[in-house]
Amino acid sequence: MNFGSIFLSEALGTGVLVLLGIGVVANVLLTKSKGLDGGWLLINVGWGFAVLAGVYVAYKTGGHLNPAVTIGILFSGADEF
Repeated sequence: MNFGSIFLSEALGTGVLVLLGIGVVANVLLTKSKGLDGGWLLINVGWGFAVLAGVYVAYKTGGHLNPAVTIGILFSGADEF
């Protein structure tokens, strides 16, 4: 596995996590959305789904969802990948 595919996988996983997580908070807080006043449970379930989707996208690298951790493991010479 080369450095480019590892970094792309981690960046996409992190992007999906942030996009879905912030999206669910925006859905609950914005006044003209259908999820207005959805409450903390909707936010928690949405963030849980965001983590699940992010890990699924970044499965090639172990799903760390942190490119810095993945790059550090890669440069340390560990045989995790």
